[in-house]
Amino acid sequence: MQIEFKATKRDLQGTGASRRLRRAGQLPGIIYGAEQDATPVTLDHNELYHLMRKEAFHASVLTIDLDGSKESVILRDAQWHPYKQQVLHVDFQRVSSTEKLHIKVPLHFVNGDTSPAVKLAGQMISHVINEIDVSCLPKDLPEFIEVDLSSLEADHSVHVTDIKLPSGVEIVHHGEGDPVVATALKTGGSSEGAAEGEEGGE
Repeated sequence: MQIEFKATKRDLQGTGASRRLRRAGQLPGIIYGAEQDATPVTLDHNELYHLMRKEAFHASVLTIDLDGSKESVILRDAQWHPYKQQVLHVDFQRVSSTEKLHIKVPLHFVNGDTSPAVKLAGQMISHVINEIDVSCLPKDLPEFIEVDLSSLEADHSVHVTDIKLPSGVEIVHHGEGDPVVATALKTGGSSEGAAEGEEGGE
């Protein structure tokens, strides 16, 4: 899905100027990277607010139409008002088609309800990690990575190394070991006959 939005270059900077922009329904931001000077920009707050509620906006190569010139960027940071539904500032990083990105991508868990852990043992599946750091070229960036839980057995876990990655995508691993992504857990009752125990409690 291609996401594109407009921005204009911003001349006036500073707290006062940013406050005036926000009062006028505008959103201050900055575009940096690709060995170019950082460019302060102004965006439409409502447009960005609605875009930022889409999961894909946070893990996609975006197109900014900056005064008629299009740039490819990714969202790097967003500051939100502590209690209002208001974005205060956004940071975008320019991307090059030939340089790998390092970005967090959401995980989508599928087939948990058909796994042996749930179907045969009556267990529940806990999602331990909901996003993962990846490295890839912009053209290979997935909006999300699917984690298939269909073969998850009772009392077992799915680890990072079990995830089937799209072509061209590598996981950027921090620390040691093989982190757990999802795990099957016993529900409140005893482990013996957990599946049979589901009928009780009427």
